[in-house]
Amino acid sequence: MIEKIKALCIKHREILVYLIVGGLTTVVAWGAKFLWNFIFYAGTAHPTSLQNTVLSVVNWVAGVACAYPMNRTWVFQSKNPNIIAEASGFVTSRLATLALDWAVMQLLGNVLGINLYVATFISAVLVVIGNYVFSKLFVFKKKKDA
Repeated sequence: MIEKIKALCIKHREILVYLIVGGLTTVVAWGAKFLWNFIFYAGTAHPTSLQNTVLSVVNWVAGVACAYPMNRTWVFQSKNPNIIAEASGFVTSRLATLALDWAVMQLLGNVLGINLYVATFISAVLVVIGNYVFSKLFVFKKKKDA
């Protein structure tokens, strides 16, 4: 039984490590977002559209700063010597999911009136999936052997 579990962990190492790194990144990003909300917006559960935009950007900046080195090193084990190009691709792909986060937060929070914490969780699920797909297919793609 233990050998089967070990084999599954080896087979799915990348996704398991991605979930761990994603969890750590989420803690950092949400910590920044909710701390900002507490300090600047009195911890409101129903931020305005502008406040939601600022909170999405704070969340994104903290998340990207945390996520890139961990994804490069532990998840995708990148050996790409052109770190500038790779980091630029990472930031660009994360801009797409920033737009997704912003749209979801505006829809759920400002149109449907869902509180910040529930909306943040729902958005995070969608963003995590999008981030993995972009990272796997575009940023850290493995070169095919000739």
